[in-house]
Amino acid sequence: MVIPAAGGLPEGESHGVRPLDAGPATELDVAWLQYTGGTTGRPKGVMQPHRSMVQMVSAHMADFELPHLPRYLASAPLTHATGLGVIPALLRGGTVVIEQGFDPSRFLDVIEAERINCISGLPTMIYTVLDHERPETRDLSSLEVIWYATGPMSPVRLAEARERIGPVFSQIYGQTESTGIGTVLPKAAHETASLEQLASCGRPVVGNRIRLIDDDGHDVPVGEVGEIAMRNRGVMLGYRNLPEETEAALKGGWLHTEDLARQDDEGLLYIVDRKKDMIISGGFNIYASEVEAALTGHPAVGSAAAIGVPDEKWGEKVTAFVVARPGQHVDVHAVQSFVKQVKGSMYVPKDIVVVDSLPQTVVGKVDKKALRAPYWGDSARNVH
Repeated sequence: MVIPAAGGLPEGESHGVRPLDAGPATELDVAWLQYTGGTTGRPKGVMQPHRSMVQMVSAHMADFELPHLPRYLASAPLTHATGLGVIPALLRGGTVVIEQGFDPSRFLDVIEAERINCISGLPTMIYTVLDHERPETRDLSSLEVIWYATGPMSPVRLAEARERIGPVFSQIYGQTESTGIGTVLPKAAHETASLEQLASCGRPVVGNRIRLIDDDGHDVPVGEVGEIAMRNRGVMLGYRNLPEETEAALKGGWLHTEDLARQDDEGLLYIVDRKKDMIISGGFNIYASEVEAALTGHPAVGSAAAIGVPDEKWGEKVTAFVVARPGQHVDVHAVQSFVKQVKGSMYVPKDIVVVDSLPQTVVGKVDKKALRAPYWGDSARNVH
């Protein structure tokens, strides 16, 4: 049934159900101009066709464990990943509760009051709830699934979240350029006791093909790191008014994500870094995500970010920014020794800066551009 926004029905119309007019649009017409988060550069306008939106809904229905009657909490910007859950929820006859901004206490209040059963969350949001609230004392029994996206969670913190909030977590990996479609690590896969496996972003969703490739476009062997390239009906038409960037991103008919990952013998994918975030120190490739996972394994560290800083001897040196858990004191030397023990000396940050919080982009990702700015200034980051 179609009801005008002004209320009531047009003259001569009845309340009887009637088919909707599909209109003149084709599957290749632009349905949504969505801008990237700008974590590695200026935001780009991604042209998403109607085809992509349909594929996104199909992936949600098939692989994302959407509740039968969703009560979806949108507490992050609808312009990005959180907005992708709205259409599937409404198509199931569900309810969407929209919040302006994120406050950890109100977040838990809304879950209780509205009997929320599905949420699209960011790792930073979940860390904040764990560090500043007591979710284990709340009635969160309505929750069926929390999809965490925009980046992997620290395996140690994820295990803590499952214990204090519940076994409801599912990781989604995708990009704006693929309408959020990529891989999924479902709830059942989180039951593993292996912290290493909790670092996985799962396997490709229905209708998606993924390759890991080297700089020449060749597939890399299992276990080695390569760039994620994907092909599915959710991939963008291109970047608005950026033909050169579009050609590079869609080279050879594959979406080149600039995300680096490896695959294990079971087909699980593990994202290790963005190409532009990889730290090259002393001729070795050091993945910031692996440094960050080691840092957050220390009991005094709540969250962390690692970057490469110019260094005359090493080219770049690993520098980390850490936020202490409430009531904890970060002993820098102790944390460095811990990282050396669990990961090896190559991953030990030469400098660790203790901060009250990590800068974030408008979509809730850690803003590494802001962290690098004082060290790199206007110079290009170009270390080989």
